[in-house]
Amino acid sequence: MLLLAQTSLATHLALFIGGAVLAVVIGYWWVIRWIRSAKEQLEEQRKMGERENELQLRDLKAQQDLEWEKKRMQLESEWQQRLREAEHQERVAGQHREELEDQQRRLQEEKQEQEDARQKLREQREQLNKEQQELQGRLESMTHFDRDAAREALMEEVRRDCDLEVRELRSEMLGKAEKEIQHDARRVLLTAMQRLASTAQHDVTATIVSLPTEDMKGRIIGREGRNIKSFESMTGTTLLIDETPNSVLISSFDPVRREVARIALEALVRDGRIHPSSIEDAVAEAETEVKQSVIEYGEEALRRLRLGRLHPEVVTCLGRLHYRLSNNQNTLDHSIEVANLCALMAAELGLDIDLAKRAGLLHDIGKVLDEQYEGSHAVAGANFLKRYGEEDDRVINAVAAHHHEISPTSAYSPLVVVADSLSAMRPGARADSFDGYIQRVRNLEKIARSFEGVTDAYAIQAGREIRVIVSPEKIDDASSRRIAREVRRRIEDELQYPGTIKVTVIRESRITETAK
Repeated sequence: MLLLAQTSLATHLALFIGGAVLAVVIGYWWVIRWIRSAKEQLEEQRKMGERENELQLRDLKAQQDLEWEKKRMQLESEWQQRLREAEHQERVAGQHREELEDQQRRLQEEKQEQEDARQKLREQREQLNKEQQELQGRLESMTHFDRDAAREALMEEVRRDCDLEVRELRSEMLGKAEKEIQHDARRVLLTAMQRLASTAQHDVTATIVSLPTEDMKGRIIGREGRNIKSFESMTGTTLLIDETPNSVLISSFDPVRREVARIALEALVRDGRIHPSSIEDAVAEAETEVKQSVIEYGEEALRRLRLGRLHPEVVTCLGRLHYRLSNNQNTLDHSIEVANLCALMAAELGLDIDLAKRAGLLHDIGKVLDEQYEGSHAVAGANFLKRYGEEDDRVINAVAAHHHEISPTSAYSPLVVVADSLSAMRPGARADSFDGYIQRVRNLEKIARSFEGVTDAYAIQAGREIRVIVSPEKIDDASSRRIAREVRRRIEDELQYPGTIKVTVIRESRITETAK
């Protein structure tokens, strides 16, 4: 009996190993056959593409020959017409030449008459100068003042009389110019903001996937949690399965991972077969689909803004911005909004609209670059655009200077700065609670007031700038620079904030006296 059992076990083991080997061979044969079929299809598509290209080239060449023949005939007719016109003009020029000779003879006679009259005037002017000098000598002898002294005394008297009027006129003209500039700037900004039709968008950190039945939750979890652990490890997300009927919650702060998990889970639910192997296949397909959607998002942004084509790498980076958030604001939507604001303000200011759109759309492209590009996202984005064929230096400078890290060289740089601030600070654009905003502003002012010699501090520009007022009697210019550096360091070490914060130290002396 023992020998019979051992023989049966060996037989079953051999059958199992043989079946496994047969399955591997069949799978290997199927893969080779699929690869050969794919190669044949690709070769056939390539040949068809070559034939279509040959036909298109042949049609294009015939069309060009026809157009050249038409242009040649048109040029010949134009040449004949111009030749006839030249002959006619030559006959007319002969007649004009005779008339000009007659006019030249008359002008010579008039010129001689004018020369005689000019000679008489010259003699009269000399006589008047002699009489003026004699009169001036008599006046100097009577008043005991020479000419220079009299002029100096007169200018001093006029200066004393007009000094107050000149100062008032200067103040009035400067104030008027400043008011006009502020009015024009306010008009441009209001016009751009009113014409921009945008909605508040809040991307969340969780996605809900609907299930056909409640039994699907158990299949997603799997035996001893095997399926859900495999899914979470492959996607980098968290699956929350609670008592909510017919739904599962996917949670992750990375929007790309959350989108991959959503697509993969929906595919698994549709298929119905959920196990670690199918989960791995579904996640791989979802990642491929997301990569393809990146290009579609970039091209869609170009179509919405009606811009010309960009380098494929630039388009891919634009698509990646869709899966990046800035304080819960979609970065691609923010870039498109900045581009529209730049275009509207450029139209009001008489600048190039397409160039302004291009600079606004590409200003945050450095946020999706890897460590290969050093520096801040503004400088890295400018270097990336320069590397991939951006020819306009104004666009590169606008991207690099939109966080004041380098000096602007054109009007498009401050245009992007203003549009970026408007898009980020408009109500509903970014998820920042009112209580958190108030606390951040109070902390800014508290840090600034903690330094000795500071009389007051004000946080302005929605917490993006802090102005520190110091006492001029206690703080000199060198100490003012030191306070600015210390405030900046404490803000960087102690606070968490989006974007950048500008620190301005103001040291002002005022001296007032009252005349009685």
